[in-house]
Amino acid sequence: MRGELFNDGWAYRRRSGAFDPGGPPPLEPVCLPHDAMLAAGRDPKGDAAVAHYRSGAYEYEKRFAVPAGWADRTVLCRFEGVYRDAVVYVNGEPVGRRPYGYSEFAVRLDDHLEAGRDNVLRVECRNGRDSRWYSGAGIYRDVTIFVAHTVHVALDGIRVTTPHIGDDNATALVEVAVENDTSRRTTIDIEVEIADACGRVVVHDRQPVTVARMSTATARARLLIPSPRRWSSDDPELYTCTARIVRDEDELDAASTTFGVRTLSVDARSGLRINGQTVKLRGACIHHDNGVLGAATFAAADERRVVRLKEAGFNALRSAHHPMSRALLAACDRHGMFVMDEAFDMWRRAKRDLDFSTHFNEWWRRDLEAMVAKDFNHPSVILYSLGNEIEEVGVPSGAQLSREMAEAVRRLDPTRPVTNGINLLMAVNVDGALNEALAGGDVSAAVGSDIVTRKTAESFAVLDVAGYNYADSRYAADGERVPNRVIVGSETFPRRIDRSWRAVLDRDHVIGDFTWTGWDYLGEVGVGRVVYDTDPHAGGGGFVAAYPWRTAACADIDITGHRLPISYYREVVFGARPGLFVAVRPPAHQSARKVFATPWSWTSAVESWTWDGDEGRTTTVEVYADADEVELLQDGRPVGRAPAGISQRFIARFEVDYEPGELTAVAFRAGDEVGRATLRTAGGEPHVAITAERERIGVDGRDLAFVNITLVDANGTVHPGRDCAVAVTVDGPGVLQGLGSAAPASDEDFRGNRCTTYRGRALAVIRPTAPGEIVVHVRAENLGEGSARVIAAHPSGDGAPTEEVQGL
Repeated sequence: MRGELFNDGWAYRRRSGAFDPGGPPPLEPVCLPHDAMLAAGRDPKGDAAVAHYRSGAYEYEKRFAVPAGWADRTVLCRFEGVYRDAVVYVNGEPVGRRPYGYSEFAVRLDDHLEAGRDNVLRVECRNGRDSRWYSGAGIYRDVTIFVAHTVHVALDGIRVTTPHIGDDNATALVEVAVENDTSRRTTIDIEVEIADACGRVVVHDRQPVTVARMSTATARARLLIPSPRRWSSDDPELYTCTARIVRDEDELDAASTTFGVRTLSVDARSGLRINGQTVKLRGACIHHDNGVLGAATFAAADERRVVRLKEAGFNALRSAHHPMSRALLAACDRHGMFVMDEAFDMWRRAKRDLDFSTHFNEWWRRDLEAMVAKDFNHPSVILYSLGNEIEEVGVPSGAQLSREMAEAVRRLDPTRPVTNGINLLMAVNVDGALNEALAGGDVSAAVGSDIVTRKTAESFAVLDVAGYNYADSRYAADGERVPNRVIVGSETFPRRIDRSWRAVLDRDHVIGDFTWTGWDYLGEVGVGRVVYDTDPHAGGGGFVAAYPWRTAACADIDITGHRLPISYYREVVFGARPGLFVAVRPPAHQSARKVFATPWSWTSAVESWTWDGDEGRTTTVEVYADADEVELLQDGRPVGRAPAGISQRFIARFEVDYEPGELTAVAFRAGDEVGRATLRTAGGEPHVAITAERERIGVDGRDLAFVNITLVDANGTVHPGRDCAVAVTVDGPGVLQGLGSAAPASDEDFRGNRCTTYRGRALAVIRPTAPGEIVVHVRAENLGEGSARVIAAHPSGDGAPTEEVQGL
């Protein structure tokens, strides 16, 4: 079934009831994807869990003409994400609903469409005290319309498995679901072909299929792929399977999907094996928002995230805590990133007043079906997770539900293991057993207590892989206690990565580690902050910070895509960074009497040796290195040597009096130099540098231009201490989709055309509206101006491409 994006020509407004004074506000035009929560703005007294953004109820409307030719066609509309409690109407008639904000769903339109006049598609949705992080609101992912022959391939109707893989050939079992929406039985031919990454058809099949009226038939083709290229993290080779429905040599419909040829197995002795090779998962948990874009999901933004996370040393992502977007999965396929796709953050027991628990019993099966249908052909998906820190898994009713859900997923897809991210202390808190577990006052001891072991035994037993949230202290003991249990660190503290990663490497039954988090996100504000009593933006104590904090500040990469020092530290721990990295704690905070940090915090160190006004103050220099020792040089003069490597948790520390100049760290192993890194003070007046990450972008509704704004000196050294306001204007066929910095505490609006840099950086995101040259102008207050040029063009040169059935 062929589809086209249906994102243009929408309008939205806050929804009002019939008795609300003043009536409904006027509709505002929008192009999807759109985040209504970002547009609603923030309330300083609002909910810190969602970054103080306002909740609300919204309605979206699209008017469109229906050609006469649609009269004998099947017309479907697929919504990839509406947050939340979506109800869809066509010409005033309800045609579908979906309470869960992260499940995609399709509604049938043809019975309600009228040719010769404008038809109205309307979507109502709402959010409010239903999420523990920034959820966004509205139609935040793509909408696609499918207009097909009444005999067609079903949505997500192609499924490909590779039950046998050899060096000479691989068996591809292709299942094609054919729907007959007519009142008569029909016989057609199904043509199936598989093409390699270069587009060469490597195998073909054709067979007749008879489909009863108003029903679905499944055609199966067993094809041999010669000399198969296996999909792996290092070599993510993809094939394309195309199915065509043919009658009397006329093509009625067609669909395509990409897939990978790979094997997947897991056990407690060999761990996780991909294509027969043991793999350890260097994982990152990520939320779904895209920083300055809010919750709006663009393929280009998801692609950029995957690329940068892979460059930072990760080979796996865990979606937290909801199914991934199609765009993110496709990017993981292309770049060789393994995926743990997760279904829910709660089951029957609520975590927020109005969360999905109120709909869970009625909808969980359909939501799991939607996740599996979306994921099935993606080779990157290697684990299905039933949930995150589900409270009721420690009591019999929760364990029973765990089993029902796990078996439901296995019936839908028997090729992938099932896991669940279990927080052991939360799991025993349902019936008050947590107090017993904590009787000794030691949290680590409580995690390893017998009461925790007993209460979680059944919920772990129903899984193929046991997900441990913050319980790496149990890895060794549980390897002895339950020797057939396979464990993954489904959520771990970032500051413990050296220890938790060593535990992964040393134990066959532990297959990986997923840090919280890989990419910073909106909401749960300040959970990873490090603040001093000398800091005016401390945000107070407690789990979350006060307004104007807006990000969690607990990630390897900030919301603009800039890597932070912990990212480089993690690379060293992973053994993926052959050199070393130097970071410096702000000298101004050395006099602080109190420091507030959380288990999700790193240190306050940044990659800079520019500290105007702090000359003569002592500061701490951190050097991350897998080496025996590190020597520090200041302007070529030795400052001292310090041990590094695993015994020092890969960190050498030095106390240094700040003076402008150069700071160089040199790493030694067995007396030989194995790497060096230098920080230089930014000199003179900084100026604004404007750099587009790509010179050419597509005009297909999914692409974006990312423009980095940096304050640098004449040598390109970033100046982090001269932050200023910048104003952005766009000339040509493009609009400013988002603008902002990574400042964790700010009251600036990402939707404006002005922002303040943070540590010398900001990011502008441009959405193209038509082919042509786009010029992005940036004026920095008192620091001059600059511009960057981007060419927007259709990939084919003759119009925006259409999407074929699977939506990949």
